[in-house]
Amino acid sequence: MNDTTMQQHPKVVVIGAGSLFFGRQSIWQMVHSPYLNQGTLALVDTDEERLSKMVTLAEKVARENNVSLKVEGSVDRRQVLPGADFVVLSFAEQSVKYRGIDCEVSLKYGIRMCSGDTIGPGGIFRAMRELPVIMECAKDIEALCPDAWVINYINPSTVHGIALHRYAPQLKSFALCDSHHMPHKKAYYAVRAGIIGDHSEFTQEIDQKFDFRIAGVNHFTWLLQAEFEGENVMPKIAEAMRKLAGDENNGGDRGAKALFNDAITYELYDIFGIIPTCTAHTKEYVRYWQGHGKTADSIPPLSIWETEDRYQRHDEMWQQVDDFLAGNIPIADYMGTFGPDHATDIIENMVGNLGKKFFINTLNQGAVTNMNEDSFLELLCDVSMDGVKPVHVGEMPRGIRGMQELVLDTHELTVEAVLDQSYEKLRRAMLTDPLVNSISDADQIIHELLELEREMIPDGWYNKK
Repeated sequence: MNDTTMQQHPKVVVIGAGSLFFGRQSIWQMVHSPYLNQGTLALVDTDEERLSKMVTLAEKVARENNVSLKVEGSVDRRQVLPGADFVVLSFAEQSVKYRGIDCEVSLKYGIRMCSGDTIGPGGIFRAMRELPVIMECAKDIEALCPDAWVINYINPSTVHGIALHRYAPQLKSFALCDSHHMPHKKAYYAVRAGIIGDHSEFTQEIDQKFDFRIAGVNHFTWLLQAEFEGENVMPKIAEAMRKLAGDENNGGDRGAKALFNDAITYELYDIFGIIPTCTAHTKEYVRYWQGHGKTADSIPPLSIWETEDRYQRHDEMWQQVDDFLAGNIPIADYMGTFGPDHATDIIENMVGNLGKKFFINTLNQGAVTNMNEDSFLELLCDVSMDGVKPVHVGEMPRGIRGMQELVLDTHELTVEAVLDQSYEKLRRAMLTDPLVNSISDADQIIHELLELEREMIPDGWYNKK
């Protein structure tokens, strides 16, 4: 497909279409965008029933909105990959179940994880389950659509992004997380700085006057600068967080990830002088709320990932899909129910050459001046069909920089361990991880998780002495 044809009829393949946190929004964006809605949306999922529902839903939404979007579906990704311009990886087989196992086993050994999908034993073992499949997808993409952009949307995002960059360098790839969707993230801080009253007041003029810089490893990102018309508004943002602090944050999540986030945000600002921008995850990266102190803190130890509640939430989302399909909710309401997704928003920008900036997980390339060029960081970037170019940030402060490097080392060791199937490197990754405090405990966690998750982990791990 040449560039002109692609701009008129881009083909987007979503591997893991049953992902309820992405699949429904990708349908919305593919129908809504004039740059995408004459192209093809190809949905892939190994669960035939769920795949059929999502394909039917996409067809109904496209028809209702009178767009010529072509919808394809297959349980075999190789059938729909030919001709793809973009391939989005968003699968997570039985993620709720296995994240629950990761968190329960870790808790036995004093490690508390509220999410368990990026750092700690949960992050390492999620990569053990997901990364081998990602690399199989990469081989198929190289064979069938080698010019396609590959967008990883699966946690741990940094681990998988590093793996694609280093082990599939022939592919054009980057990694995403939905926590820094622009311009919503900037508007969020503009409200807390008192620059605007609510998100609806955020304009291009405000955008240009508000110099805000975020950087760090995915889920461990920090607001390093916040100036409006030359005034440092970081203290105002922090004070707004302090006033909001309570049992729950206002970020829309439920359960363990939502608890005490504003209070923790302010506490970390009070220590380091900068603001964590993904506190629902960042609080899991630091040791302060692991419950190991001899005296009580004002903020309690982390609550643990809630498996059963997550199953219930997924059931509710599938019920919503069923209601749209059955007509219990009018299909005409779909476009008013959902909104833009980060990945397809970026795809629209690339296809339409719109010149917008987005937060991308990619190589540092000098954006953070005191970290390595090849550090894999979440950075504001210019994104086009020509590639991803990070915007200058400046220095990462001491203390935070050291923790960033430790997290990166854990992630890089995890990549090597998984793809080399090296027990030595797996153990080294676990014992580099900032949440692990005991050699013996780490060995026990590895042993127990390998046994409990055997059906999801490649056989090669079990054929070794």
